[in-house]
Amino acid sequence: MRKNSILLVGICILFLSCSKEKEQVSRAASSGDNLSGEIQLSGAFALYPMVIRWAEEFKKLHPDVKIDVSGGGAGKGITDALAGVVDLGMVSREIYPEEEKKGAVAFAVVKDAVVPTINSNNPEIAAIRRIGLKKGVAEKLWSGQLTTWGQVLGTGSKIPVHVFTRSDACGAAETFAKWFGKKQENLKATAVFGDPGVSGAVQKDRVGIGYNNIAYAYDQNTKKSFENIAVIPIDFNENGKIDPEEDFYQDSSSLIKAIIDGKYQSPLARDLYVVSKGKPTKPEVIAFLKFILTEGQKYAGETGYINLTKEKLDEVSGKLK
Repeated sequence: MRKNSILLVGICILFLSCSKEKEQVSRAASSGDNLSGEIQLSGAFALYPMVIRWAEEFKKLHPDVKIDVSGGGAGKGITDALAGVVDLGMVSREIYPEEEKKGAVAFAVVKDAVVPTINSNNPEIAAIRRIGLKKGVAEKLWSGQLTTWGQVLGTGSKIPVHVFTRSDACGAAETFAKWFGKKQENLKATAVFGDPGVSGAVQKDRVGIGYNNIAYAYDQNTKKSFENIAVIPIDFNENGKIDPEEDFYQDSSSLIKAIIDGKYQSPLARDLYVVSKGKPTKPEVIAFLKFILTEGQKYAGETGYINLTKEKLDEVSGKLK
């Protein structure tokens, strides 16, 4: 009896597997799909979760296309793309003129933002949320001039502040530094690798402060901040307090709406790119880019990003013609 049961289960599994395979083949055949090949991407942690989602959805339409995605920072993405190591580099900053001279062709694909982050168990959390972070204070923090939370908040607190930055060449650091007129190499702080590295360091340090892209500050399943992480409100109008119209960090949905409405300002809010060396020629890469710029945009909000405007999408799509 036991052998017969095992055999029956095996037959059922085989039948279901075959049925699923036939369904995929049938779906591809009915749409006239004969696309195959391989697409390789590397680069910005900022774009990694979004590209993973796009790859999953694209493969449902084109099961014979293999897509390999790896992180490593925007610097790795642009370097790999220009070296021909990958088809597309993921880049979370503007493309430099010297990179364009080397053949970099950039496609804006989605919008994101960099946010300052602290440990949610910080002893000064109430004051931090009330006062927020000014541009000039951020500049002093990441230049090593401030060493206590009292200096940050303008109070008498002697609690030390531990500042973190990125060790890898990345768009998040470049974008954050640009906010107060600096470059990534000017940021003086404890350097850790990658977006996950910074969020992890802040999560473990009650008096730590860093910066992250949205997907590494908020859990996109709950839309709430990750455990032991809080986003610091920014005092954009520099009046020494967070006004009601500046308070939109309760969840990622509120922050995304603020970005769309222009309340969370550039350069902290910026476009993210995929970059190729020269105009793409591989059919599977072109199809993937077209998918991203059309149907793929509807997955942006679900994944914690902001889709591009129709005008922007039309402009970017023109590069494929």
